[in-house]
Order: sequence, then structure tokens, then C-alpha cells
Amino acid sequence: MDYVKLWDNCLRVIKDNINETAFETWFAPVVPLGYKDNEFVIQVPSQFFYEYIEEKYIDLLRKTLYREVGEGTQLKYRIVMDKATKTVTELPSVKKVSNSPVTMVNNPFEKTVLKDINPQLNSKYSFDNFVEGKANKLARVAGLSIAANPGDTAFNPLFLYGQSGVGKTHLVHAIGSAVKERFPEKRVLYVSANQFQIQYTDAVRRNTTNDFLNFYQTIDVLIIDDIQEFAGKTQTQNTFFNIFNHLHQSRKQLILTCDRSPALIQGMEQRLLTRFKWGLTAELEKPDFELRKAILQHKIYKDGLDISEEVVDFIAENMVENIRDLEGIIVSLLAHSMLTNSIDLNLAETVVKKLVNIEPVSITIEKIRDTVCSHFNLELAAILTQSRKREVVQARQIAMYLSKQYTKHSLSAIGHGIGNRDHATVLHACKTVCDLMSTDKHFKTNVQEIEAKLKKGY
Repeated sequence: MDYVKLWDNCLRVIKDNINETAFETWFAPVVPLGYKDNEFVIQVPSQFFYEYIEEKYIDLLRKTLYREVGEGTQLKYRIVMDKATKTVTELPSVKKVSNSPVTMVNNPFEKTVLKDINPQLNSKYSFDNFVEGKANKLARVAGLSIAANPGDTAFNPLFLYGQSGVGKTHLVHAIGSAVKERFPEKRVLYVSANQFQIQYTDAVRRNTTNDFLNFYQTIDVLIIDDIQEFAGKTQTQNTFFNIFNHLHQSRKQLILTCDRSPALIQGMEQRLLTRFKWGLTAELEKPDFELRKAILQHKIYKDGLDISEEVVDFIAENMVENIRDLEGIIVSLLAHSMLTNSIDLNLAETVVKKLVNIEPVSITIEKIRDTVCSHFNLELAAILTQSRKREVVQARQIAMYLSKQYTKHSLSAIGHGIGNRDHATVLHACKTVCDLMSTDKHFKTNVQEIEAKLKKGY
């Protein structure tokens, strides 16, 4: 018998009985390997696939095989354990087929009407007032997709990271609120990692950890803010690991925020870090000038203020760290304007100077050299020598790149000031740095940190 054709027939039946996302996720990757002696062998990409299909879809799969291949067909899985070494193992299907008709498999908690909960969402944070820019576009688009189909997208979990004040908390509240608006019956919960830790500790103290687990396993959309606070807390991590697995396998949505990427989190179990990367990992970067200006204009319009574009540009040029500062400056200007009855450039300069140093900083080749060496803990002599050590070469190239960006010196003058190099070497260094910044986020972060130090006069 043509086992490939038989499997195609099975897929057509399965596709008619489950939604498209589930089919593409759990059955499209399956590969038929053969049918012999009443045994049908299929290959699945991982142990997790095998366990999930056995748990959620075995009734549908087995009955489809009986219908298309023959009554009593035995199912065997070949599981890819290691793609690199092509290690596989074979396991039989072990679950019994129920006598009930084939139906969509639901989370058992959904069979019981559960008491509604307070989602702990802040209604002032919405997609309407989350201004989109290059720094946050990917995260916002993913958030909108999740809000439309929580748990049924490729973005599960959604792991958002970035420094404080770039809009992570705003975005996750917006997602949660949009889900509640579209699906009022869904149980959505926002909780900070610190709150989760306190709740868990209290549950252990009261001997109610089962109740704690049971509650979190009923959540449809779980949002954990500042997940890095779990670092070093082994028992909390173990408990969250179990909750994560249950929700993910039940196709419930997980949304996590952190102040750094999973690769840079210290003190977190590897099995959790691996799961954090199962879905989409998206960075919210510091807002650029255009996004800062758009945020200010949105806030001004919303508050009904009359502020000239000259003032808006001045604020956007000087308030560069995060979004919270931008919102705070508008509040300060509004308060000061009650005394002066106007918001002009002089008032803006007065208020901004109280928050940031806007005095022009003199940036020279020498200053750049010193700052770069200090950042990488190198002796100044190192980048002035012919050393070809990777860390020295990169530091030298960054110094040349920043000298071109922040001084008016010629390429020849820059090369002369950084180890007596010629202009071609400087040109090559600038191109190398630009290329690395577009492909290596760790490298880009280092350059941005050095730039920030230069601008602040460190």
C-alpha cells in the first residue's frame, strides 16, 4: 500500500476536524515513514511533539487511521532527539482510544464555569495611545496579532525586553485589555514577577501551593512583568516552569517582559530560558528622535495643549533616555504654564535643564579614544599599537567610527590621531562598525553606551 497516499488521506480528515493553526503546528511537520504488518510509522520533530499529540489528538489520529488505513492499525512514532547527530528513537502509541465521538480537545478547566477574576490591567494603557515607531514596531504588531488570537499565533510566549521606560509595561497592558474587550470570557491576568514571588511564598507558608498552581493553570492569558526578578529563586522558577508548561500545552497565551534578552539573564534555569525563546523575542529599543517627537505630539493633542513645533523639537532632541521622561516633561510644562500662561522655548529650556544636562559637550578624538578604552577596560596604548587582538581591533574601529560621527576632522586626521593609520583604514573601520551594528545587537549596545557617555561628558 502507498503509505504516503494513506497519510495524505488521513491529513485531509484531520484538517476537517481541527482549526488551521493547530493543524499547521502539530500535523503539517509530521512525516510518514512506512506501513507494514498493520503498523503505521510516523516521524515527529521532538519528544514534546510526541507527548502533545498523544495527550491532545490521539483519539482523532487513531480513529482516522482506522478509517483510512484499516481497523486495528497500530501507531508508532520515530522521534528526532538530536538534529545535529540525527539521533532518533522509536516509541509506540500508548494511550487508549476513548469510545466517545471525536471532538475538539479542550482544556479541562474550560468545562467548568470559573469565577471571573480582576485582570489587574491599567485601562489608561491601550493600543490607541501606544505610539508606533521603528523602536517598537515588531513588538506592537505581534501584540495586535495576539490580541486578535490569544494562544493561536506563533508568538507564544511573547518575550519583550528593553531598558526601563521604553514601553514594555504599556504594551502588555494594551494586549491584555484588547483581549478582554474582544473575548470577555477569557481569564486574563497581569502580575509582576515580584507579586508572583510573594504569592508563591505565602502559598508555601500556608501549605496551599496546590491551590496556587490550580489558580494559575486556569488563566487564558498570563502576563508576567519583569521576569528577571525570578533570577536566583529556584523554587519559584520550578513552580513557574510547571505553570508555563501547562498553559503552553493548553494553547494559552504567555507574555513576559524583562530588562534584558534571555541570553543575558543570569541565575535562571536553562530549561526556562529555552522556553522563553519558543515564541517571539522582541526588543523595545530607546525611542529615536522621530518616535520621541510623535509621542510628544500625541500627548500634547490628548491634553489639549498649545505647544509650538520649535518647543517640541527642542524637547525631543534633549529628552533621549525613555518615554516616561517625555510624559513627565509635558506634565511639568503644564504645571509651569499655569503661572506664565504660555509654553514657549524659554520655559521649555528652564524645565528641561532641571532634568538633563543640555550644555554642549565638546567631543574630540582624544575624548573618544579615552571613552572607548575606558568602556572596554583597555589601556590607551593598546589601540595606538599594531595589535591585531580582536578586542583591540574592534575598540580601535569604534573609536574611528565615532570620531567620524562626532568630529569634523578628515579621515586622515582621524587615522593620524588613532595610531597613525591612513584614511583607507578609517573608511574600512567605519564600514565594519556599521555592518556589525546591523547584525550584532551586543556590539550595537556597546556602541550606543559609548555614545551616551560621550554626550553626557563622561
